[in-house]
Amino acid sequence: MSKETKTSAQLTVAAAKKFNRRTVLKGTAAVAGAAAVGPFVIRDAFAAGTVNAIVWTNYLTEDFIKKFEKDTGIKVNVTPLGSNEELLNKMKASKGRGFDMITPTLNRKGQWIDLGLLQPWDLSKIPNLSNVEPAFVKASEAWTWGGGQHHLPHIWGTEAMSWRTDLWSTEYGKLSFGDLWIPEMKGKVQGRPHSMMAGIGRYLEGAGKLPPFVEAYKDEDSMRKIWEEITKFAVEHKPWVKQFWNDHDTQKTGFMQNGVVLGQTWDGPAIELFKDGKPVQYMAPKEGAFAWLDGLCMPVGAKNKDETYELINAIYTVEAAADSAIKTGYNGTVKGYADKLDAKSKEAFNLAYPGDALAKLWWWPDEPAWYASIRAEYRDKFVAA
Repeated sequence: MSKETKTSAQLTVAAAKKFNRRTVLKGTAAVAGAAAVGPFVIRDAFAAGTVNAIVWTNYLTEDFIKKFEKDTGIKVNVTPLGSNEELLNKMKASKGRGFDMITPTLNRKGQWIDLGLLQPWDLSKIPNLSNVEPAFVKASEAWTWGGGQHHLPHIWGTEAMSWRTDLWSTEYGKLSFGDLWIPEMKGKVQGRPHSMMAGIGRYLEGAGKLPPFVEAYKDEDSMRKIWEEITKFAVEHKPWVKQFWNDHDTQKTGFMQNGVVLGQTWDGPAIELFKDGKPVQYMAPKEGAFAWLDGLCMPVGAKNKDETYELINAIYTVEAAADSAIKTGYNGTVKGYADKLDAKSKEAFNLAYPGDALAKLWWWPDEPAWYASIRAEYRDKFVAA
């Protein structure tokens, strides 16, 4: 792994370690995940007193937006975000125009740094940044280039294992990414294609059948050697897949309508089902849950800058962080938001990360610019098999 990649990944790990188990149990919540993307609208003219944002679903909740609009008179137009790939493609197509704020994930720095589509934040206009855990602020500093910081921390979460508790049982320490491929799960599993393949890589690594999966981020030759083996395994086990998901809702319908018993999913959708009383549980596998940090960036074409800074300061409050955490199932970065959470949210977190699960979080490394296209090549082979 390059020095640059190590730096960003290590900063994120350091941020997460600032949360001991007791603190995060108090401060983690439950409900939905990132949802399907609606149409991206590029406006020729920006309305005064408006912020146009591309945001993962419920990161800015309906209640938060209503209060912000009432308090400030600034209207917030939210376009829901489904994937980093869609965000990147839309920003490339619009040349960074049409939106004032977007929410890329920290490990995608390598895909943004040379595009000239982002502008640095003026940190002097964000006094409430002092409300954020310093370690997360430090992690986002990895996006510093051209004399300025281009990323601010917002929400972090994980991707791990979910299952129908009325149809299958397991326990922490036994649960594995490899359980997706046991004989009894044939035709009963779901996952996002490239994430399932990453899970296969880490499962095979743990079984001593592959080099450390993180080496795939080192260079193209290393990646291809590892992903060739992953793809062989994935294609051979394609009959195990009941459905592929690509958004929040398909993860939920997989469990409740489409016959899925076990899945590799985001934390949010599964925890939402749990909080609704459905027989679904989310838990980190013994290999460690995948983890990520989503942030806030300003495109070069942003027109409503003052309004956007007003929004950022409102986001960095305890009340806003707790509201989002309760409604998404993900985790905030604001100090003290845990005290505002409900008991059911804390219970969901306790079930998701028992024992040493927090210490074993596996943070997605920075993706080099060449990584995504090669990964898509192997993903397509799996999907088409």
